[in-house]
Amino acid sequence: MRLLLLHFLLILSISVCAQTPSASLLNKYWSARWIIPSGVPGKQYGAFCYRKTIELAEKPTQFIINVTGDNRYRLYINSIMVNEGPARSDAQHWYYATVDIAKWLQKGQNTIAAEVWNGGENAPYAQMSYRTAFLIQGNSATENILNTDKTWKVFHNKAYTPQPLDMAKLQAYMVVGDGDHVDGNLYPWGWQSGNFDDKKWPQAEEIWVGAKPRGLGSDGNWMLLPSPIPQMERFPQRLGKVCRYAGITALNEGFVNGRTPILIPAKSKVKILFDQGFLTNAYPNLTVSKGKNATIKLTYAEALINDKREKGNRNEIDGKEIVGMADVFVSGGQDRQVFQTLWFRTYRYLELEIETGEEALSIDDYIGIFTGYPLQENAYFKASDPSLDDIWKVGWRTARLCAGETYFDCPYYEQLQYTGDTRVQAFVTMYVSGDDRLIRKALTDYDHSRVHEGLTQSRYPCNDMQIIPTFSLFWVSMVHDYWMHRRDDAFVQSFLPGIESVLQWHERSLAANNMNGSLAWWNFVDWAWDWNEAERYGGVPDGSFTGSSSILSLQMAYTMRQAADLFAQFGQLDRAEHYRKQADATTAATKKICWNEERQLMSDTPDKKQFSQHANIWAVLTDAIEPAAQKALLTKVMEDKSLRQATFYFKFYLFQALKKINMGDAFLPQLKPWYDMLSVGLTTYAEQPDPTRSDCHAWSASPVYEMLSTVCGINPSSPGFRTVKIRPFLGKLKFAKGKMPHPDGDIEVQFSKSGGTGLTSTIILPQKVSGTLEWNGKIVQLRGGKQEIKVE
Repeated sequence: MRLLLLHFLLILSISVCAQTPSASLLNKYWSARWIIPSGVPGKQYGAFCYRKTIELAEKPTQFIINVTGDNRYRLYINSIMVNEGPARSDAQHWYYATVDIAKWLQKGQNTIAAEVWNGGENAPYAQMSYRTAFLIQGNSATENILNTDKTWKVFHNKAYTPQPLDMAKLQAYMVVGDGDHVDGNLYPWGWQSGNFDDKKWPQAEEIWVGAKPRGLGSDGNWMLLPSPIPQMERFPQRLGKVCRYAGITALNEGFVNGRTPILIPAKSKVKILFDQGFLTNAYPNLTVSKGKNATIKLTYAEALINDKREKGNRNEIDGKEIVGMADVFVSGGQDRQVFQTLWFRTYRYLELEIETGEEALSIDDYIGIFTGYPLQENAYFKASDPSLDDIWKVGWRTARLCAGETYFDCPYYEQLQYTGDTRVQAFVTMYVSGDDRLIRKALTDYDHSRVHEGLTQSRYPCNDMQIIPTFSLFWVSMVHDYWMHRRDDAFVQSFLPGIESVLQWHERSLAANNMNGSLAWWNFVDWAWDWNEAERYGGVPDGSFTGSSSILSLQMAYTMRQAADLFAQFGQLDRAEHYRKQADATTAATKKICWNEERQLMSDTPDKKQFSQHANIWAVLTDAIEPAAQKALLTKVMEDKSLRQATFYFKFYLFQALKKINMGDAFLPQLKPWYDMLSVGLTTYAEQPDPTRSDCHAWSASPVYEMLSTVCGINPSSPGFRTVKIRPFLGKLKFAKGKMPHPDGDIEVQFSKSGGTGLTSTIILPQKVSGTLEWNGKIVQLRGGKQEIKVE
């Protein structure tokens, strides 16, 4: 199984294979049939191997197919893996990939194979399903030779059984599915190749369900749509080093570079701990020889823990052990057996726990195959403070590990696309990569998730419904963000009915005083609040259940003003006026009811006993207090430690408030918590301070966006980023420069301080873009092209 070569070829396929489905397939039933393994219940756990061999008179120059599967599939052409999927969604919006496989076909015999699996009851929460099945439809009559039907063969690969999560040890909410237990004695080695003998394999069974694009037919199984995103990126990653080992007397360090195997004697028990050196998402590829019936357990962790379950410095291993998700491979005794997991694993530390029987085992090689959405780093930021390089680097790695077929809140524990995380992640994506396809998919996913009450689900796709009303509001904010940064009026306008339904739910929840009344569901704001049943679980501020929460009321007002902009843009002026009036009424009521004159602070509730940074950040963002008082308030928010402090997530909104009222120079000093994470060896940014859980969380990547948006000051000043406002905040920096992708080209800026309060700048805008530069109250007009400007 030459898997490394296969993965290298797959990397190439990302750029050359994405195609457009035939127009005729978008509005008629497909001639291909969904095929299943005979006698297997619809959603039972299992892994299945599909095969078909065809003869071609000539090597084709083009051969386009449309392929999908449930839950997951990998497609092989003549032993080479060329495609995997489908992009996660729900059965009402089931994605298929359109792929040109011509480059892997040859004159004569060709074997097309697919590995299809279903996680069963313990499938990842992010994985939705109708039943185990596979589908290929040719793009034209020429390719229909590959249409799935009963001429395909399918084998139930019983080498696979679930490796359950050890929840007693993990002691965490972990919903990424079971690990894999693979018995090499049962594995059909070489099943993807043309010379494999499949004569005894049974024929696939066609099911009654017709393959059809969404919008046809009356039954509610898979409703097919072309995938809106590209294939995931893959590239190889070597392990960093061996940390420690037990059960053997010596270990050749050449193993981590793939140069020398590790020989495990018969009747031995061995443990080897490796450090990747940084957190990653990768498919483990373990190659072993001989050692029949030896078991190799692979355990993966973000960090090691001590006997108090503390992580401490992530670089330190003394007195610590690994606790984490695990896979098990049982050697079948052959040479060069390659174990690869069905789904990727997230890890910095990897432990191999090996027990051999009567035969010695050779651990020939281990390599991880990184996977993730193919985000390109098309931006940069540099400044006179070189420590900001690490802040950027680790933030970008965090963003990358939290982006796959959907955005992830965290790759290790959940891999769920939560709106609160995704809003932050979308800004990072637009500013650093410029690729908006995953953002568009996320916006669409949330719209698909809406329940009959009108709210979007807090995380989607997900087979376990969860509602967070504040996250529904952030979905509306995401639509507004996208509208300000991209030009696609039809796409944005399509969300107006969903926006209306979200805001109507919140309006129905208003009390007579124009603040929120008692709110249903989980009104999460920030992990600054402990778990509290009285206020509906953790992260929920006072007043959620009893009513009149200033935090929740002001977020609603903030969102209504954004929605008003959208409704006005598309001619619904009455709706726009309605939401502006309601936002004004709510902000005025909140100020009247919750403002504490003595402390000059907004309290969390009318009893004026609880105070948080959060309530006062919203007071600034919504102009609930007059603009002249906002700088004094925000200064107090940052200095008064008696206030409930915002954690990494909600500091994003502090940064927005600083930028809004021209206090961006205070941004860089607010990065201390991020420096603290670096000082204890984190290679990605954590979910919350003193994390016992996620070491990699999307919402903590916000400083990457702020370096371009706040320090370099690059922001849209009109919808679609048609014009730009550049208002840099250098703080104590002597110089800063950056580049970001824009719909019309790149924006590049370079600033240095001169003469105490002066600014020397070089600004390059795309030719079609104009705007302004603001510095010390002075405004300079900008045009497309390069300009050098000095402001005294």
